[in-house]
Amino acid sequence: MNLVVDVGNTLIKLAIFEGEEFLSKKVNIKGDFLETISEIKKKYPQITHCIVSSVGKISETHLAKLKKEYTVLLLTHSTKIPFQNNYATPETLGVDRIALISAAAVEYPQKNVLVIDAGTCVTYDFISKTNTYEGGAISPGLQMRYKAMHTFTEKLPLLESEPIDKLIGNTTITSLHSGALNGIVFEIDGFITHYKKTFKNLTVILTGGDIHFLRDRLKNDIFANSNFLFQGLNHILELNKH
Repeated sequence: MNLVVDVGNTLIKLAIFEGEEFLSKKVNIKGDFLETISEIKKKYPQITHCIVSSVGKISETHLAKLKKEYTVLLLTHSTKIPFQNNYATPETLGVDRIALISAAAVEYPQKNVLVIDAGTCVTYDFISKTNTYEGGAISPGLQMRYKAMHTFTEKLPLLESEPIDKLIGNTTITSLHSGALNGIVFEIDGFITHYKKTFKNLTVILTGGDIHFLRDRLKNDIFANSNFLFQGLNHILELNKH
């Protein structure tokens, strides 16, 4: 069995796999990590291997705990991956994007796939039907847009994301919500439309923390998968066992 650990800036997300089968996941703050690992060890004593993907920073204490319990693979740009990487600066490619493209490569072989991760930033990553990663784009995420409008103006308030069906805001509050949410929806739909014009039979995957805000608002057909990054990390771990 495998333990997948995704370290963010404030949260650590964990998932359990039996081979390629997803079993469960857990999200906690970094202060609860050691307790969570002890609980997982008791509940799943069959786990032998672990992969760590760290966008934020994992502490030496946390890493030492994992290494004590499991055979640990720390994901970097030099880790063996299930696709050809054509990124001009592979050492700068985020481990989260590596994991997402790995999921696309294994789950959708010989297909053109665009993976959209709607999190702190919105990332667009494209892998061709020849299993070659070509690159993509990065833009501000939903909450970042709210923060930017507040930070770089004198009077606009800082709002939390919330669903809105209005295109035309009739107050400053509803205008901010419309601009942030509709703006990101139009952007994503625009990217998908242009990719579809260039690449035939395109498969589009939407994942990330803001998936629930976006999936039903997009005009283009997509597959929504909140566990796509976990799947990619597990595929990388399985590949590197051999």
